[in-house]
Amino acid sequence: MKAVVLAAGEGTRMRPLTSKIPKVMLPIANKPMLEHIVDAAIKAGIEGFVFITGYNEERISEYFGSGEERGITIDYVHQKEQLGTANAIGCAKEYVKDKFIVLNGDVLVSSSHIRRMTERKEDAVITVKHVENPSDFGVIETSGDNVSRIIEKPENPPTDLANAGIYLFRESIFELIENTPLSPREEYEITDSLQMLIDSDANVGYEVLEEEWIDIGRPWDLLDANAVLLEEMKPVRSGLVEPNATLIGDVSVGEGTLIRNGAYIIGPVVIGKDCDIGPNCFIRPSTTIGNRVHIGNAVEVKNCIIMDDTKIGHLTYIGDSIIGRKCNFGAGTKVANLRHDGRNIKVNIKGKRTDSGRRKLGVIMGDDVHTGINTSINVGTVMKSGSFTKPGEVVR
Repeated sequence: MKAVVLAAGEGTRMRPLTSKIPKVMLPIANKPMLEHIVDAAIKAGIEGFVFITGYNEERISEYFGSGEERGITIDYVHQKEQLGTANAIGCAKEYVKDKFIVLNGDVLVSSSHIRRMTERKEDAVITVKHVENPSDFGVIETSGDNVSRIIEKPENPPTDLANAGIYLFRESIFELIENTPLSPREEYEITDSLQMLIDSDANVGYEVLEEEWIDIGRPWDLLDANAVLLEEMKPVRSGLVEPNATLIGDVSVGEGTLIRNGAYIIGPVVIGKDCDIGPNCFIRPSTTIGNRVHIGNAVEVKNCIIMDDTKIGHLTYIGDSIIGRKCNFGAGTKVANLRHDGRNIKVNIKGKRTDSGRRKLGVIMGDDVHTGINTSINVGTVMKSGSFTKPGEVVR
């Protein structure tokens, strides 16, 4: 059985983090989110993959190659236009036979759930999740063990079973995809194809997802996913830790990395290869540090994702933030992460003020951002790739 992985989108709500790479290649626990999905599928017994790619697709193919190193095969199929999930799945028609799994490149799911899906015998199976707010999702209505209807964001949901975007299909779905009309959103929706399958009296079942389900739609979802995955990782220490550095809990240190005296690190934390950490810095839990990162003297970092080749100068504080590649923090840069009134922090997403649902959130920083010394960055600030600040500047 093969897995078709939908990975063509840019992830416009993730900007500026996706200014140079596709959303599925954003790092979580120091691996692209797509790699976590592939690893789970391999563990479930999947050996063949079809990646549906589009935006900056060369970043995906360069990283994964043919799959041979992982003992799998990978076919790459270009989706010319992102015209909806049905259109994306339809691109795989010539690459799969009989049954196949559909995974979203931005939805993390366990290997045990994927394995259960592969063992089902119906014409199609939809993964569903019990949720508290089903009106925000596509919701299924059931009849016994079968799905009788799929309703998009109903005002009065008939159940609390939300469509989690993971499917088992047979080849018969492709004919229905070809006959699926445009939705009011001007897209070809796989839920419309599925409803056509249900209306044809096919056997469409559902599998309730009991494990963790992380749908990464907005930048701060990366922090939630990072915290979950770090808790599951076993620490590996390959670098050099000087004798007066303190590492508590699960702290991974990559090859070629130096942890200098006076560094105090509380896990779970993952530090990549060829980093220079300290001296006398404080790295707090749920932090991921990429490769070739420098954390200077008297720096404090808490619950952050810091990507490759970033330099964080001395006397800096960063909390609850996502930092892109090749950024440079001038000495004394401070990132605020908590409102005085304790209310949720709002962020500009695609030009709209959006409630993050988080009381603590710092900066979302694109690639190649440089801050001048003593820069102050307010809560929920988004800094576009290539931007810079002057010494002493306040950024909101």
